[in-house]
Amino acid sequence: MAKPAKTIAAATAETPPMPASYEEALAELEQLVGKMEAGALPLDQLLASYQRGAQLLQFCRTRLEAVEEQVKLLEDGQLKPWDVA
Repeated sequence: MAKPAKTIAAATAETPPMPASYEEALAELEQLVGKMEAGALPLDQLLASYQRGAQLLQFCRTRLEAVEEQVKLLEDGQLKPWDVA
């Protein structure tokens, strides 16, 4: 039983750094989801992919919230609808 714990700890320790941009994080997240949905990953890799996906999702949410705050400041505290026309 100790072996899976070491594998999980090793996978966590080898986590790559966060991407430089929202777009890079989203692309990596989409790749992970594709691999996970394909069902071809071993259990340890599936868990590591899930953990990485959760990190990327949090990164994307944080970036989106920061942009939303900037838009609120630019629009004097009120979000206005985008003119799509």
